[in-house]
Amino acid sequence: MRDFAEIWSYLAEGPLLWLTATLVAYAIGDACFRASGRKPYVNAVLIAVLLLALLLQATSTAYATYFEGAQFVHFLLGPATVALALPLWDNLPQVKRAALPLLAALLAGSATAVISALAIAHALGVRGAVLASLAPKSATAPVALGISDRLGGSPTLTAVLVILTGIIGAICTTPLLNLLRIRDWRARGFATGVAAHGIGTARAFQVHPKAGAFAGLGMGLNAVLTAFLAPLVLRFFQ
Repeated sequence: MRDFAEIWSYLAEGPLLWLTATLVAYAIGDACFRASGRKPYVNAVLIAVLLLALLLQATSTAYATYFEGAQFVHFLLGPATVALALPLWDNLPQVKRAALPLLAALLAGSATAVISALAIAHALGVRGAVLASLAPKSATAPVALGISDRLGGSPTLTAVLVILTGIIGAICTTPLLNLLRIRDWRARGFATGVAAHGIGTARAFQVHPKAGAFAGLGMGLNAVLTAFLAPLVLRFFQ
């Protein structure tokens, strides 16, 4: 047992271990998702997060140690976000025709995400850095972390909130939109991207390529608008 502990302590310091653990956890989550018949509540990201959390808890590994090894995945968020421009370009004529409705939906969705989160948290007694960390939760992770840091929040807490928002959005959007009988893939995708950023966008691509393209547009535009809205709205709750 002692020998195993010494070996683990040595391996835990290497970046390859945690990068591999992240990829394996996601592979298991994706396998479960496929085995379920692609049910939205069997979310691959959620399963991967739970597996990694259990592993970190069982091995008493600090998150900072894990992140040092897995930060390459975090780095790939930037290129992955930029790559979403390709399917969007394929649907550019439809984007132009729906520009005004998309703009209205963006303003409504982005404002609702920021105001509702801060209003509910403030009513429950949340103040200070925690409140600032909550403001950009619906923006994509790289942007949300920068906004949180500038507002005086905790980027680590914001990262957790962003992931939770994305997972909940990815799980709920398809059943909710089906219940509301919204059939337009443009509307479904754009709403998902605004509400659930990258994780929701990935789910939208699984449902329909056009929904994925518009989800990427919603995610990108919401990130820009949130950078302006979050500081302004936060002032009213401080």
